[in-house]
Amino acid sequence: MKNSLPPHIFFKNIQNRPYSFFLDSAGGPDKLSRYSFMGSDPFLVFKSKKDSVGLEWRGGRTENFRSNPFLVLKDLFKRFKAEGSNDGSPFASGGVGYFAYDMKDFIEKLPDIAKDDIGIPDCIVGFYDKITMYDKQTDLQPRPVQPRPVNSGSPEIRSNFSKAEYIRTVEKAKEYIKKGDIYQVNLSQRFEADLTTEPYELYLRLREFSPAPFSSYLNFGSCAVISSSPERFLMKKGSYIETRPIKGTRARSSDPLMDEFNRNELIKSYKDRAEHIMIVDLERNDLGRICEYGSVKPAEFIKLEKYSTVFHLVSTISGRLKKDIDAIDCLTATFPGGSITGAPKIRSMEIIEELEPVKRSIYTGAIGYISFDGNMDMSIVIRTILVKGKKLYFHAGGGIVYDSDPELEYGETLDKAKGMMQAINAQLSTTVGHP
Repeated sequence: MKNSLPPHIFFKNIQNRPYSFFLDSAGGPDKLSRYSFMGSDPFLVFKSKKDSVGLEWRGGRTENFRSNPFLVLKDLFKRFKAEGSNDGSPFASGGVGYFAYDMKDFIEKLPDIAKDDIGIPDCIVGFYDKITMYDKQTDLQPRPVQPRPVNSGSPEIRSNFSKAEYIRTVEKAKEYIKKGDIYQVNLSQRFEADLTTEPYELYLRLREFSPAPFSSYLNFGSCAVISSSPERFLMKKGSYIETRPIKGTRARSSDPLMDEFNRNELIKSYKDRAEHIMIVDLERNDLGRICEYGSVKPAEFIKLEKYSTVFHLVSTISGRLKKDIDAIDCLTATFPGGSITGAPKIRSMEIIEELEPVKRSIYTGAIGYISFDGNMDMSIVIRTILVKGKKLYFHAGGGIVYDSDPELEYGETLDKAKGMMQAINAQLSTTVGHP
């Protein structure tokens, strides 16, 4: 179904419907941000926490059992297979939801150390038989919406690390690198604050401050997910698959000369280029598990992309899938994305579990759709706020390598968090960081 209203306005009509979702191409390169999709009232909701799986069917029937959630989803998508849309839409019906980072434990045997203090499901996927599509090329162009103020003051934002603690953690990661355990690892800190507005109003603010091609809003009952991710994890179309890892970041500046300086510094940075190449090699290896021999290659290599608050270095790696490889096979071969774990991947995830005090939950997992025709588009869950009850949570992290400067690495996490902090109406200089 097509829609002529600007999508963020239209979605207001259904935002409170059960399991409403909005996959929003809010900004970024045209080739990544043509279509937006929305829907609500799925005929089936899949939920899992570790190996506990629940199915909630339209009409009230429920099923609860224990199984590997990836295998259950693989079976469900076989049962609901359908032909694609006849109007050119890449997504007409299918599953929409999130896969938390901790779904990694069904792919690799990893330690379980960090505390799960939020406790939301590891995975929620709604199955929708009707989708509303918005096409920027043919539909009414969006008009800016001025969201209502979040509150009259600035909520306090608290981190699970002090600045000194984060710097010490970076130093610990560098010790692992010096010993030869890893080449790089992604470390993050988690922020939290009180929720002082309706979640969708908060999403509109994030959309204003930090528009991105893989933005999304999920109203999933026990939680809401507010995302402005710039990074594609996996896109599958027929036998074609691609991933677009981001590795390398510099802050944007309101001063044109400083903005240009930061841009050029990122392009010329040997450290960032070397780190990026390591991740490209990792992603090529992951895709090689499911692609025909010789078909995996960088379609784009170390391209600079600019967003409202940061510059990024991005590559696109593509391949041709082997016969009978479906979307769930693609996820289990590559999840979680290498750009937000490190290299080698398994050892990096072990170190993340040791050094980060709380579970990542949805952060660095995946959000997107799997169509009933077998196609898929998933983002990496970064620049994302999780709402549960009256609290909101978000992470920001960066890749640590041998010659990382801990002070600069800490600053990079704040650069990446800037759009989210603006969205919740907080002043970075007064609410974040401790001695």
